[in-house]
Amino acid sequence: MALPVPNLDDRRFQDLVDDAKRMVQQRCPEWTDHNVSDPGVTLIETFAFMVDQLLYRLNRVPDRNFVKFLELFDIRLFPPVAARAPVTFWLSAPQPDVVRIPGGTEVATVRTETDEAVIFTVDNDLDVIPCSLAALRSQPLNGAFRDHAESLQTGVSMPCFGMPPQPGDALYVGLSDPVPRCAVALRFKCHIEGVGVDPLDPPLRWEAYDGNDWAHCELEKDETGGLNRPGDIIIHVPPTHVASVLDQERAGWLRAIIIPAVPGQPQYSSSPQVDGLSAFTVGGTTPVSHAKTIEAEVLGSSTGAPSQRFKVKETPVLAGGERAVVEVSQGEGWEDWHEVEGFADSTFFDKHFVFDRTVGEIAFGPAVRFEDGAVRHYGSSPPKGALLRLRAYRTGGGSRGNVAKGTIVMPRRAIRYVTRIVNRHAASGGVDGETLDEAKVRGPIQLRTRNRAVTAQDFEQLAREAAPEVARVRCVPAGTADNAAPGGAFEGVRVLVVPEVSGDESGRLRFEQLILDEQLLQRITEYLDERRVVGTRFTVEPPHYQGITVVARILARRWARPSVVEAAARRALYRYYDPVVGGPDGDGWPFGRPVHVGEVYAVIQRIEGVEYIEDVRLFAADPLTGQRGDATQRLELASHSLVFSYEHHVRVERP
Repeated sequence: MALPVPNLDDRRFQDLVDDAKRMVQQRCPEWTDHNVSDPGVTLIETFAFMVDQLLYRLNRVPDRNFVKFLELFDIRLFPPVAARAPVTFWLSAPQPDVVRIPGGTEVATVRTETDEAVIFTVDNDLDVIPCSLAALRSQPLNGAFRDHAESLQTGVSMPCFGMPPQPGDALYVGLSDPVPRCAVALRFKCHIEGVGVDPLDPPLRWEAYDGNDWAHCELEKDETGGLNRPGDIIIHVPPTHVASVLDQERAGWLRAIIIPAVPGQPQYSSSPQVDGLSAFTVGGTTPVSHAKTIEAEVLGSSTGAPSQRFKVKETPVLAGGERAVVEVSQGEGWEDWHEVEGFADSTFFDKHFVFDRTVGEIAFGPAVRFEDGAVRHYGSSPPKGALLRLRAYRTGGGSRGNVAKGTIVMPRRAIRYVTRIVNRHAASGGVDGETLDEAKVRGPIQLRTRNRAVTAQDFEQLAREAAPEVARVRCVPAGTADNAAPGGAFEGVRVLVVPEVSGDESGRLRFEQLILDEQLLQRITEYLDERRVVGTRFTVEPPHYQGITVVARILARRWARPSVVEAAARRALYRYYDPVVGGPDGDGWPFGRPVHVGEVYAVIQRIEGVEYIEDVRLFAADPLTGQRGDATQRLELASHSLVFSYEHHVRVERP
């Protein structure tokens, strides 16, 4: 492993000569001949030469020894982590067949005069599945299903909800096929009957059935103003959408459900009337990563000797993902050699190698000679003359990939049937590679854990090593504090992980962003499982998030614009009550810290243009359903819970 070596004193021979001459001018002004012919200058140059040799040795003593000790303990710099973002591929027109966006497709931001384009790669194949309308039902709250198939065929108007509509009434749309990760257009023919609601903010939520529950669908646009006029409603269906049976009919079910109105939001006074409906797929969304995949790169040929080293062409190599595989030519085929973390447990027959991703170096096992003359091979060596190639690796990553929403708009090459692409949310999770200074801080900590998870701090430190891209890690006892064992060790623990996420332009997070990726969970779990004490039970999971909603009424100063003050107040609330960057210290809401309504006054009062605050109400909210509790002055959190801003409502008035 190659760690960069610090330079303790960067002065060279000429620098030392110049420093000495300046000191002569200050201490001995009568000496005026500083030419090279003067014997005094000869003495200065001799002294400078000797000091230069001394500095050469000095630069190889303290910090260099520290770095070498880190190398002895196999402390490696963490490679960068790639940012990820969901990108939507919009079709030029609805297609009769499945449109596949293959994994590995490259998309990018726009190149400018000052910034190079940031390239992203599609992680997995995306199938944009065509669909059509197969069924239509409605169901009032606690009522029976009503089939509207006949009304659709005859063109007779039908009510979407009960009379009068109330929260919980729903309109069910059955698609011919499930459309996971797709964007679906629902073309309604309506006439104005659902009066009473704000067309720009109707109390409706679109959901998709995943076989167990209803999952939230993100709304792209609503031209109907809450089902009150003809137009298209485009929704993004979650990846868990499946075909299921509802009211004895199998379809890919979606629904629009009336939700409780927030203060100041009008509710339906009568049900919207639908004259006709059609459905079709207009696009699909898939995650992309700030990375480039390189496949089948030839490393070179083997000499047959132990401790061989080969370097890949592109560095640094990204962390995470599956372990690398080196293919060694064996006759007419290829033999797989597997990556390990070290050679301590490898034998002469094990086809192992170590991959330092930061410098892109692949090393094969050494041969060690003992005092008795015996030679032990820690890992096998590829046969002499064998050709080596790396099956695949990914390069890129870093914080540069954390681009804003709406910036990934350029496909690297034309994609059939796709007219445009866009990332609807900002990319997040990109982390730069570890620096030497950071490794020097981490080294003693890692030596303290000795690569074993015993205490709660050990679990937290090792979880960060397994996934440096996460924002926060907390290890807590499984169950009550009575599970704690003497010395800080636990028989059963929960490792709570908060991903690195960022909000939109208003600072608001979507709850889906806090859902941990299955591959990330598996990577942390496997890493900790290899290092836990025998008999220790643990789980890796997200913390419990307590959703909150703040409703505030503000009086603005006479010179202030209410819209600007309102936007600033919302942004401040979303940022303060944030699990990653919120809280009084700005490093994430503290675990278990209660929420006080008094803090809301303090947060809003700091905003420019606020005269005073008329009223503030604090509500508990379910992050999944949005269901609110009663207004309260203090909201208690469980000891290992975090706060999540579900939705904040701010009303600004002039004096």
